[in-house]
Amino acid sequence: MQAKARVAVHKFASCDGCQLAFLNLGETLVRLADLVEIVHFAEAGPLAFDEHVDVAFVEGSISTSHDEQRIRQVRANCTHLVTIGACATAGGVQALRGMADTKAWVEGIYASPEYIDSLATSTPISDHVRVDLELWGCPVNARQVLGALRALLSGFMPPEEEDKVCLECKRRQAVCVMVAHGIPCMGPVTRTGCGALCPSFGRDCYGCYGPAENLNTASLSRRLEGIGLVREEIARRYLFINNGAPQFRQAGLAAKEKTDE
Repeated sequence: MQAKARVAVHKFASCDGCQLAFLNLGETLVRLADLVEIVHFAEAGPLAFDEHVDVAFVEGSISTSHDEQRIRQVRANCTHLVTIGACATAGGVQALRGMADTKAWVEGIYASPEYIDSLATSTPISDHVRVDLELWGCPVNARQVLGALRALLSGFMPPEEEDKVCLECKRRQAVCVMVAHGIPCMGPVTRTGCGALCPSFGRDCYGCYGPAENLNTASLSRRLEGIGLVREEIARRYLFINNGAPQFRQAGLAAKEKTDE
């Protein structure tokens, strides 16, 4: 009898939302457990951090010195390492600390800052170890997770989704909220994967799936300004969940610099 593939789910600095992509599978998770051995998944119960696995899913960013040591152990103990979510792939909203004086605000908030173990930055997993596959989203969804697991266990890498949300809106025949209603939307520069969920309900995309390929942030910034957003508001659009993604960081800082002029 062929041995089951071994899978682990690890958590670093995050809100746990991407781990819910597994837990929300419901009966599918039970059937999945018949096909693979879930070796380590603290939020679901199994604890075996040091066991070697075929696929390690990692949620969260690196924000402490202990995290730096732990992610190297995770890498050494797995064949494939897959990051899930905005925190693991781009540092998350907490990556904004890289734009501030961490020592100063820690001292300003905590009565005994010497007990706070925190790096000055919050960085994606790929800044520290080799990553085999990145799943973007805040949070990721079950389709992404199961698709990635199925592909890796079949011996190939799943194709990366880099189309823009705008293209997904057209596929779903969703009315463009920016053209039809003048609502500021990040869809023109954000990768799909969410199924254009927010625009489908008449809301703007806020960029939770990260930068798309061949994005033109300068053009979008001019359009957002034309709709009526001031530069500070435009900067906040980029410097949000995926502020650590270089394309969004650069566009956000460019807008911020013009605000400061």
